[in-house]
Amino acid sequence: MKTKIENIVETKIIRLFTETNPLLLDCGAAFSPIDVAYETYGELNSEGTNAIVVCHALTGSAHAAGYSSEDPKSIGWWDSFIGEGKPLDTKKFCIISSNFLGGCYGTTGSSSINPATEKPYGLLFPQMTVRDMVRVQKSLIDHLGVQKIKTVIGGSLGGMQVLEWALLYPEIVETIIPIATAAQHSPWAIGLNDVARQAIMNDPDWHKGNYYEFGQPEKGLALARQVAMLSYRSEKEFQQRFGREHQKEKGIDYLNQFNNSDVFQIESYLRYQGKKLVKRFDANTYLYISRAMDIHDVSFGRGTLKEILHSIKIPSLLVGIDSDILYPISEQKNIAESIPNSTYCEITSPFGHDAFLIEFEQMAKHVTEFLEK
Repeated sequence: MKTKIENIVETKIIRLFTETNPLLLDCGAAFSPIDVAYETYGELNSEGTNAIVVCHALTGSAHAAGYSSEDPKSIGWWDSFIGEGKPLDTKKFCIISSNFLGGCYGTTGSSSINPATEKPYGLLFPQMTVRDMVRVQKSLIDHLGVQKIKTVIGGSLGGMQVLEWALLYPEIVETIIPIATAAQHSPWAIGLNDVARQAIMNDPDWHKGNYYEFGQPEKGLALARQVAMLSYRSEKEFQQRFGREHQKEKGIDYLNQFNNSDVFQIESYLRYQGKKLVKRFDANTYLYISRAMDIHDVSFGRGTLKEILHSIKIPSLLVGIDSDILYPISEQKNIAESIPNSTYCEITSPFGHDAFLIEFEQMAKHVTEFLEK
């Protein structure tokens, strides 16, 4: 008998920008309407000063904790971190998580309906930036009555948003916790994203972004995810987990297997991950978000990178992962060394970049100690 799941978390959607009050994007467009999907955990105090903003990564959503339905698989992507007695303690804090601008989980993006055409925007959607995402998040917390933010925390693309919070709104942010991230996207990371985008755009089913009436460019999006997964994990994990084990019985004539069959377990794993993303994500959204990551540069239009990071005066906890090949520890240390009031800590893990979603105990220790200070 299945256990009934109670207290299902509701994802709320609010319209924050309208035709009479559009958002001025970095690309120069005055854009509206903008709906924002968000969830809250815990209660905001009467002064509006106990908020924590959680920023998600590329394929994440507003649903960070608890269950979104009676399906046990609907658990939030950071449920181990948010709740009573957990590092982001809902007895002390009001945790706010929203789907960022350009997403496909309730916040306006390329898969949303364009009021002018009554069809999905597709490539008519303007290119947003990480700063644009944060401006929309600021509008949300203003609507919720937040006056001060105890911390802004996030990993990967979430960490990029964290850094922009510190630069755009230092008067209300008390601390930041950027995890396994970049102050400006490296050529290595841009190259990986470009290959992933080409996989999508070279799929005949992409139809130059106008695929919504036909169905997803599934092969392209799945391949993009496979490329990304290679950078999210590590060689050490793949060696320990898969080695050269065959997916089928030993002795298979794999020298003649060029028909897309899964010969090795690692092949089967990567293809499974690709197919799984296709079921829950939008291909154009992947293009827009990955491009926003590539554009990301906290120093753009502001000064030198070192000067801009040095201008962040609030206490900061920078978290690196020793096996991360996407945003290596050297990058995290450079950011930490440039922010005056910063602490650097390091996660030891074979899981690569994804360790910030997996290594709960190590992450919990560092984050809890930092927040208690």
